Amino acid sequence: MRKPVIQPASPAVDAQDATLRYLMYGLLPSWFAPGLADWVMHRRTRIEKTAGTRESLIHALMMTEVGVPITLAFLCEVNPMLLAVMLGATGAHEATALWDVRTAVRSEREVTPVEQHIHSFLEALPFAGLAALMCLHPRQVRSLLRGGEGDPNAWRLVARHQRLPVGYLAGIAAAITLAVVVPYGEELRRCLREGRHTQPAEAREAHP
Repeated sequence: MRKPVIQPASPAVDAQDATLRYLMYGLLPSWFAPGLADWVMHRRTRIEKTAGTRESLIHALMMTEVGVPITLAFLCEVNPMLLAVMLGATGAHEATALWDVRTAVRSEREVTPVEQHIHSFLEALPFAGLAALMCLHPRQVRSLLRGGEGDPNAWRLVARHQRLPVGYLAGIAAAITLAVVVPYGEELRRCLREGRHTQPAEAREAHP
């Protein structure tokens, strides 16, 4: 009896698998390190004494602009709607990043060359992730360019048919909590506390 011949995976399948693994286990986890390093820079330059709550809230906005499309990509099928949301969020993140730096500079908080270099990673990673995702789903990109023509589900979010492993999602959630939510929550709390301390003093100076 002849043994069945196992056909090797096609190069296209291999490329898709490699790209997906790159997104899941390479690109996304690599976002946490510069994000945490940026928080260290804010702490070292005493953000609560300079730009204060305003810049810290801008940081929260940028994390939301990245976090929402990532969450949707975990939960939903890639289609024109999801790609449009991700494109919009990526553009908004870039505009908010410019606002962030302008706010820091005008407040006289020192933005060191090291922090600027960290920002370059934080700005580039969303574009890199979106580009890799679009390479994985060329048909959906073409559908987006054609306005979703012929696809009744093109402009609504559709739940994933094949869910990501629970262990992976739990690990990512834990990493986001430890590397993003906790440190930047501490930063905002520090800025709010400093703002409460300085406002009465400023009020007394304005009304002796």
